[in-house]
Amino acid sequence: MPKRVLTGTVVSDKGDKTVVVRVERRVKHPLYGKIIKLSKKYHAHDEGNAFKAGEQVRIQECAPISKLKTWTVLDRVGAAPAEVAEMIEGAVPEKPVKATKAAKGKAKAEPEAAEAAEAAEA
Repeated sequence: MPKRVLTGTVVSDKGDKTVVVRVERRVKHPLYGKIIKLSKKYHAHDEGNAFKAGEQVRIQECAPISKLKTWTVLDRVGAAPAEVAEMIEGAVPEKPVKATKAAKGKAKAEPEAAEAAEAAEA
């Protein structure tokens, strides 16, 4: 009998020679018919600690290795997304300024004052 092969995302690689892989599947709701995502986590054996969190991998079922591990990682399907948080040297990140009610009222009043000044000049 062939062994099952699933594709999922590595959620955790903190254990020694173990990765936790989340496999998502899409099913149709029996009553409402909406397509929903269901996910399940599998503990898989990673002999060389080669796989990191965020990577897409294929896992294959095997004989039980431990209480939770009955899967082994076959190969990498996709790499982990690169971190986009690159800082420009010397730049300081700006804090978002929260607008107060007074500032909002003033911002609304300014266009009206500009229109009144234009009407008075004409």
